[in-house]
Amino acid sequence: MTQTKEFLNLKELLKSKKALIGIVGMGYVGLPLALAYAKNGFKVIGLDIDEKKVKKINRSQSYIKHISNDEIHKYVSKGLIKATSNFEDSKNFDAIILCVPTPLNKYREPDLSFIRETTNSLLPFLKKGQILSLESTSYPGTTKEELMPLISSRGFNIGKNFFLIYSPEREDPGNKKFNTSNTPKVLGGITENCKNIGIELYKKIVNKVVPVSNTATAEMTKLLENIHRAVNI
Repeated sequence: MTQTKEFLNLKELLKSKKALIGIVGMGYVGLPLALAYAKNGFKVIGLDIDEKKVKKINRSQSYIKHISNDEIHKYVSKGLIKATSNFEDSKNFDAIILCVPTPLNKYREPDLSFIRETTNSLLPFLKKGQILSLESTSYPGTTKEELMPLISSRGFNIGKNFFLIYSPEREDPGNKKFNTSNTPKVLGGITENCKNIGIELYKKIVNKVVPVSNTATAEMTKLLENIHRAVNI
C-alpha cells in the first residue's frame, strides 16, 4: 500500500517522540500506559469522564494501589502528563488509545456501550493523520465491525489518512516481574499501513511488539489469553 503524506508525517512524529499521545480511560490499564509513554519522553493527555480521576492525576495523586503519588508527580511536574474530561481536547492528539471497559451484560455477552459511546464522543474531533488503537477486550471483529464504520462515516480513508489498529491490554496489576515495558505487545491493523504505524506507536514503550495479520487475529489472542488465565484460576 502507498505510504501517504499522513502516514509519513505520523511515523516521523512517533519516531521523534513529538507525537501527543491521548489515552482515553485512565483506569488500571490507562494510567500505567500513560506513565510508560511519559517515561519514554512523550507528552500524554489522559481523557476520562470521571472528574475525580482527572483531578487526582493533575494533583499527582494515585488511585491505583501499586502506583505511587511520587511516580505520577515525576511526570506531571515535568508537563509530560496531564488529565482532562473534555473530549474536544482530543483534536490535538496524534495517537488515541482507547482503554475503556467492556464488562459482560446480563446475557454474558460483552457490553460494547463504552466503546461505542466513547468513539461517538471522539468522532467530531477526529482529524486526518491520527491513529486510533483499541485496547479493550472484545470478540474478534469488534474493531472492523464497530469502529471502522463510525470512523469511515466521517470521510476518513482507513490506511491512507487515518489509521486503525487493535492491540489488547495485557496488564497484570501488582505483578512485580512483568509490567508494560517487558510484556510483549500484540497488534493487528485494518491495513498494512495501519499495522506499521501501530508498530511505531508501541515499539517506543515495549521491548517486543508482536504484529499479527489483522485486527480479528489480535482480538482472538486476547480471548485465548483470558480463557487460559480463567481456566487456570
